[in-house]
Amino acid sequence: MEWLEASTENCPVQLTLDVVGEKWTLLILRDAATGVRRFDEFRRHIGMSEAVLSDRLRKLTAAGVLTAVPYREPGSRSRHEYRLTRKGWDLWPVLLALKQWGETYAGDPLGPVLDLRHEDCGAPVRVVVECAGQHAGERTAPGPGEVTARPGPGARRRSAAG
Repeated sequence: MEWLEASTENCPVQLTLDVVGEKWTLLILRDAATGVRRFDEFRRHIGMSEAVLSDRLRKLTAAGVLTAVPYREPGSRSRHEYRLTRKGWDLWPVLLALKQWGETYAGDPLGPVLDLRHEDCGAPVRVVVECAGQHAGERTAPGPGEVTARPGPGARRRSAAG
């Protein structure tokens, strides 16, 4: 079966975009990964409406990407802080890849807006594609021309109507 004959209904990219494919959602995840926790902080920092923010937080919590942790300040009603779950933190490389691409092609000429560095050595953190094979202890980072794409075991044949 060729890729164009495969159905995309169970494509992991499509399924991921169903959860995080909206601009506001990715910005919420960016802020959550940098320590923003509270509704008003998200709203002020991102500049989105309360209705949209409520909807996105509800969807991310339902999808298990964020967890809502109750807190209460003296004299106030109970509220929630939103924290990334393991599933949410697993999106961190995706956010870094978007940041990296943006800095290369759409970034501020003065430099990064957010400077991410490895605490141990101080070097910038970046995302790379890596081959999982054994290469005599070396890590290899193949380019697009060095990778073959073909339908995998989960591929299903596209229906005649689609």
